[in-house]
Amino acid sequence: MDVNLIFQIAAIGITVSAINQLLRHSGREEQAMLTTIAGLVVVLLMVLSEVKNLFDTIKTLFGL
Repeated sequence: MDVNLIFQIAAIGITVSAINQLLRHSGREEQAMLTTIAGLVVVLLMVLSEVKNLFDTIKTLFGL
């Protein structure tokens, strides 16, 4: 796992948080929630690829 992935996730979190606060203060609660969900989906997809790599490495290690 690369440190770059952690920085990317942190950057997405900070950006989504800022957009979320901006939308909440302007009275757009629904768009703020959709922005949060979209950020969560993007991060989960990034982590999912790393989990797949982990399982592939474990398969190779144990010869499954």
